[in-house]
Amino acid sequence: MSLGRGGILLYGLPAMPLAVMGVPMYIFLPGFYGETLGLAAVGTALLVARLWDVITDPLIGSLGDRLHTRWGRRRPLIAAGMPLLLISAWALFRPPEAVGVGYLLGWGLAAYLGWTLMSLPYTAWGAELSEDYDRRASLTASREGFMLAGTLLAIAWPTVVGAGRADAATLAGLAWLLVLVLPPVVILTLWRVPEYHLPSHPVGWREGWRLLRRNRPFLRLVAAYVMNGLANGLPASLFTLFVAHVLRAEAWTGPLLLVYFVVGILALPGWLWLSRRIGKHRAWALSMLWTSLVFAWVPFLGPGDTWAFLLICVLSGVGVAVDMALPAAIQADLVDLDTAGGGGRRTGLYFGIWNMATKLALALAVGIAFPLLQWSGFDATQVDDRDGTLALALFYGAVPIAFKLAATGLMWRFPHDRRAQLATRARVHDVEGAPGGMTPP
Repeated sequence: MSLGRGGILLYGLPAMPLAVMGVPMYIFLPGFYGETLGLAAVGTALLVARLWDVITDPLIGSLGDRLHTRWGRRRPLIAAGMPLLLISAWALFRPPEAVGVGYLLGWGLAAYLGWTLMSLPYTAWGAELSEDYDRRASLTASREGFMLAGTLLAIAWPTVVGAGRADAATLAGLAWLLVLVLPPVVILTLWRVPEYHLPSHPVGWREGWRLLRRNRPFLRLVAAYVMNGLANGLPASLFTLFVAHVLRAEAWTGPLLLVYFVVGILALPGWLWLSRRIGKHRAWALSMLWTSLVFAWVPFLGPGDTWAFLLICVLSGVGVAVDMALPAAIQADLVDLDTAGGGGRRTGLYFGIWNMATKLALALAVGIAFPLLQWSGFDATQVDDRDGTLALALFYGAVPIAFKLAATGLMWRFPHDRRAQLATRARVHDVEGAPGGMTPP
């Protein structure tokens, strides 16, 4: 069966409210709780909660691979995770007056568990909705496009409905938004988007680990994805500092981010068109080369160059959505390699590892940038510090290029292209003994 354009859009829709949940967890909550509990205590609690994902990601991914119900493997986990996520978000965004670190840690652990229960089966479900090389790119593009839209909404929320900052009223409004929007959107998608019954007999851990290590294209893709994640994570973690200290245009922070993400959403259909003609891996590589070319001008900017940086945000924003959509679509193809080798459709486990790689890249970006910036002499409390701001500009604009080029080198001649995917699908059908692999629900 083939999922139409409406079904592809409907599949991606839940990513929007899920992104609305994600932005406060990463950006708003540390400062909000830090005012009363202290930044060190809050940072430690949220770090522990994030490390919890290292355990839950592969376990929940593997659980979904082994689950067999009349409603499918992925949808029951998504439905189970939603109430846990909503209750946890309500507790975190609308805390009582007197809370301690234990309150933040406990509800943080619950929120990330609910998040994993929803997001991990959700991404695995998308990989299993089609066997077609190009349609998989459309599915991931739909998901990531809606995720960028949700990110925009969450970033703009404090300015639109609040006092311009993430205070108690702003977070309470986000809690109500999630409670009112997430359930109907998720229920509609679970109801209207099919989950195909797939033959699934995942192998044991020892044999599975051997198959995973033999999946060289997957290991190569993960390496490129971590490199590119570092390249994206460095400017993401340093963006506000760059605008405030290098450009000295702190008031432009919101509009610059808005332009960057809007351009990314608008450019995504063009990248999909290109990927259908030259392949997903080559289109992704070109997007990384394009971003590197644009970012090469960043270290030359200084105070007052706000309009020039706005142009850079427009040009580099062209590649932000494709950086998320195409790698995940390639990942779906590489799960088929594991299945053809006898892995038994371990889509959940593979995307659990994928999620861990994403979080590793983000953690490494922060872990690399801030200590090295401090070592180079940058001081965020100093307004006019030429040596420090030069180091900040280099870490923001130059260092990411090296990681982007390394990722491009890994992907330019990537071996698993459209032709290889067709051959892999034929092998999967031989292994499973079915001509089509998928049967309707």
